[in-house]
Amino acid sequence: MTLTTEFTRLFGVRHPIALAPMGGSAGGALAAAVSRGGGLGMLGAAHGDREWLDREAPIVAAGTDQPWGVGFLTWAIDVGAVERALEYQPRAVMFSFGDPSPFVEPVRRAGAVLIIQVTDLEEARQAVDLGADVIVAQGTEAGGHGARRGRSTLPFVPVVVDLAAPVPVLAAGGIADGRGLAAALALGAAGALIGTRFQASAEALVPPEITKAIIEGRGEETERSSVLDILRGSRWPSKYPARTLGHPHLDRWRGREAELAGDSQAGQDYRNDVALGAIPPLPVWAGEAVDLITDLPSAADLVSSLVTQAEEALASAGRR
Repeated sequence: MTLTTEFTRLFGVRHPIALAPMGGSAGGALAAAVSRGGGLGMLGAAHGDREWLDREAPIVAAGTDQPWGVGFLTWAIDVGAVERALEYQPRAVMFSFGDPSPFVEPVRRAGAVLIIQVTDLEEARQAVDLGADVIVAQGTEAGGHGARRGRSTLPFVPVVVDLAAPVPVLAAGGIADGRGLAAALALGAAGALIGTRFQASAEALVPPEITKAIIEGRGEETERSSVLDILRGSRWPSKYPARTLGHPHLDRWRGREAELAGDSQAGQDYRNDVALGAIPPLPVWAGEAVDLITDLPSAADLVSSLVTQAEEALASAGRR
């Protein structure tokens, strides 16, 4: 069985898998490994930090002769960041969380594929209107930031598929093995954008304690909240809280976000705990499918195993 879709044909890749451009952790080595494995590797350029981009983009460019891309947090960047990334000739540029309108034209001029991630139907309609070449439908099971009032992946993806047709849609959120990929294809998606599973891979730019937490984590331990963003002094828009594994400061402030926002000592307490090593420097972003992650393979091998498992799941379903 060959999992050929509109996504694989568009990019000329072997497998309908894209690496979620996770801020900071999806660096050049990880993106290159996913592309070498037959998927679409994506750099997590996040806020568009030039120094980070200038370090990691050459790594992916030198590490693979296959297509790769770069992703940004739309609310956090300027046009200059996008133009800088385009100098490295990525095959695709992805925008998430915010209005991508100001950044469409530079991508078009460069001839890159425009990917827009959406978390609700209003964003999906905007992506269609802007002429997105690929749309990512992110369900609330996803790790990291996502919609406060979003929808689960299972019902959300087919609605976006129908709305966006014939634009290919990637499913995101709660997909950490080949069965999840098979389910996404069954929902009409052209593939899957996968994040947390690739956080626990050999090439990810994450410290060992984060990898350990993901491998040992459980889905019921994850929670979507804005508490940790407030404590960190993050400028993330409040409509996009983050799903993380459990955290002592989250336990302390859960449900008291308004009070927390006015408490300057709480932020200092958080920073003190980071300095003492009592808590990790960053929250552990993790999706609900974290239970399925039990090892630390290379990303290229992981792509292959995801596809094999998806093919087996689809074949099994066809025999029933």
